[in-house]
Formats: sequence, C-alpha cells, structure tokens
Amino acid sequence: MLDLHGYGPSIMRGAILTIELAFLSLLLALVLGLITASAKLSHNVISKGIATFYTTIIRGVPDLVLMLLLFYGGQWALVELSDWAFEVSDGRIDFFIQFNSFVSGVVVIGFIFGAYMAETFRGAFMAVEGGQIEAGKAYGMTGWQVFKRILFPQMMRHALPGIGNNWQVLLKTTALVSVIGLEDMVKLAVEAAKTTYEPFIFFIPVAFIYLSLTAISEWTLKWLKNHYSAGVVEG
Repeated sequence: MLDLHGYGPSIMRGAILTIELAFLSLLLALVLGLITASAKLSHNVISKGIATFYTTIIRGVPDLVLMLLLFYGGQWALVELSDWAFEVSDGRIDFFIQFNSFVSGVVVIGFIFGAYMAETFRGAFMAVEGGQIEAGKAYGMTGWQVFKRILFPQMMRHALPGIGNNWQVLLKTTALVSVIGLEDMVKLAVEAAKTTYEPFIFFIPVAFIYLSLTAISEWTLKWLKNHYSAGVVEG
C-alpha cells in the first residue's frame, strides 16, 4: 500500500467507501428506474404524471444543486416538522432526526440517477417487439413468466449501453458527496494536499483508482452484453 506521507491508508479507506457508495447508489437507481419506467409506460394517469414530473425535475437541475437541496433542505424540513409536531402536541411529541452522510449520499445519488435509468429502461422496454410478448401469452405464460423469459432479457440487451453510460457518470458523481461531509477518497486527498502542498502525489492515485474502476466496469458490461445477446445475430 502506498504510504503517501502517512495518508495512504486513510485514502484507501476512502476508496472503499466510494466503491460501497457507488454500488449501493446503483442498486437504488436501478430499482427506481424500473419502477419509474413502468409507471411512465402505464395507462394510469396519476402514476404516469408523477413519474414524468420526477424525471423532468431531476434531469433539469444540476446534480450538485440537487445534492445540496435534498441533503440540507431535507434536514431543514425535518427540523420544521419536529417543531410543528412539538407545538401542536403541547410537547408530547418531541423528536430529532440527524441525517447520516453515507446513507444520505446513497439515497441522493440513487434518487438522481433513478431518473436517468428510468429513461434508459423506458426506451429498452419500447424496443422489445410486442409480437413476442403476445406469443408468450398465447403459449399460456403468466405475466411474470412473460417478463422473466421474454421481456426482461431482451430489454436488458437494449438497456445495457445506457446503463453503462449512467454507471460511469454515477461513479464520478460520487466525488460530490464531500460537500455533505462524507469522507470519501476525494475529500481525504484534498485535505492531504492542503496539508502537504503536494497535490499530484494524492490526486494521481485517486485518478488511477477511478480509471481502474472504469476499466473493470467496461469489462463487466461487455460480459453482460455477450450474455444477454446470446443467440442474437446483429447486422
């Protein structure tokens, strides 16, 4: 392990935290993306309206602004709610919730990228030929069987390029969590650079870690593409 004037171990711990943050945020984004895409494709006007509002707001506001708004704005809203509950209950209801920086980072990044994943999944769902779904139903498959055996595998083939692009951006967006107090590897590298006045010693290893994660991600996405494209002839 690189010592980096004694800051190496802490920066590596920050790198592990960054990886955990990225993967948990990705999982939340995928779940939100699937739910939102399904809502936008549904015939329910209310669900479709809520999903459209969500994706429009998220895609139209910068990630940093959203992170600050959701973290600090959410904390302020809870304080106001606590004060209101205390007043209307004559002191019988008294609570205070302090946001955890890591959990907040996962929720905020997952919430932001859920909107981007939703558009990726929506386009992928629409790319699957309707005739194959009808054929599955004609064979007596249940709705879940049609989704599992026909819709999901083919949807993933169309969605993987978009998922890969969103993942790459999400991975780099994790660097923004330092603004809400989370000690990821970027924040720790910045603090070390300010102390030693040797920024390149710390920022180059951080950049290399991000590049390594990107390379591993590219290999994984290529494997997934081959897996979901089995039996498909392109061209």
